[in-house]
Amino acid sequence: MSELTLGYFLRRLGMWLLTIWIGATLIFTIPRLAPGDPITAMVERMIQQAGYIENSADLIEAWRARFGLDGPWHVQYRNYLLSMVRVDLGYSLANFPARVTDIIGRSLPWTLGMVSIATILSFCAGNLIGALMAWRRVPAFIRNILPVSLTFTSIPFFMFGILLISFLAFKWKIFPAFGNYGRGVEPGWNLDFILSVLHHGLLPVLSIVVTSMGFWALGMRGMMVTTDGEDYMILANAKGLRSRRIFWFYGIRNSMLPQVTALALNLGAVAGGSLLVELIFGYPGLGYFLYQAIISADYTVIQGIVFMLIVGVATAVLILDLLYPMIDPRITYSKGQA
Repeated sequence: MSELTLGYFLRRLGMWLLTIWIGATLIFTIPRLAPGDPITAMVERMIQQAGYIENSADLIEAWRARFGLDGPWHVQYRNYLLSMVRVDLGYSLANFPARVTDIIGRSLPWTLGMVSIATILSFCAGNLIGALMAWRRVPAFIRNILPVSLTFTSIPFFMFGILLISFLAFKWKIFPAFGNYGRGVEPGWNLDFILSVLHHGLLPVLSIVVTSMGFWALGMRGMMVTTDGEDYMILANAKGLRSRRIFWFYGIRNSMLPQVTALALNLGAVAGGSLLVELIFGYPGLGYFLYQAIISADYTVIQGIVFMLIVGVATAVLILDLLYPMIDPRITYSKGQA
């Protein structure tokens, strides 16, 4: 295994920075293309609640100046990029004086926990099912049963989530339909709180795992069929190695690299799908607060949440890219093969 070279690392780091910059530019531009103004919308909500606000036009102009929305677009863009570099996401327009970092800090652990667990379970279960479907030494009845697990692959995350709520929450009342933990439970590192979190989080995680593991299973099955006739597999069988060792260390290991690549490319889709799942289940993660920010035209919260998602996915892809040679020794960090 070759050592990590400086040139390889700098090239991958440059792609990481370019991805984040393009993503940050898009999330600055897209909300501003939508009709409406966040300050006007905020004042209108205040008028609806209070009935009348004196000098509302002056108040709108003052708040636009306070949040830097009165300057030309290039000045706003420059200030926006500088604040992103400093990780100073500012204040929420709709929930002032709440800071965007505080909103993200409260919601990020819930999203991170749910997405991480769902992705790991889906990836591991799907790849194992796909490998067993292609392994000729697996009993025939097992190979016939495994495809049943792929039935829900074509259903979107949130649609399957609605199905789970209908049956397991409303009809049979086995699991709660909304929230992240039960009422009356004291948050903290205690057994009651942990069990309540697991009970409330099982349906959102299940909606992602069941509908996405078929993707991994189909890909892994194709790779296992390809590697089955390779010379190293024939040699391993000729040497009389145990079937279990051949399956794990020769078949699965040499089939995993494309799956890991697909995992890196699929992280954005998983993160995007989980946002809708959070909305369906009323789960207080990034997706739930992003929806609230969109309907209230809260630019700063939209920019902050999407920026965090972009950085998270880009960083995960960078880490996987640097770990490729550890997964497959045929890949090196040398310039000719990077």
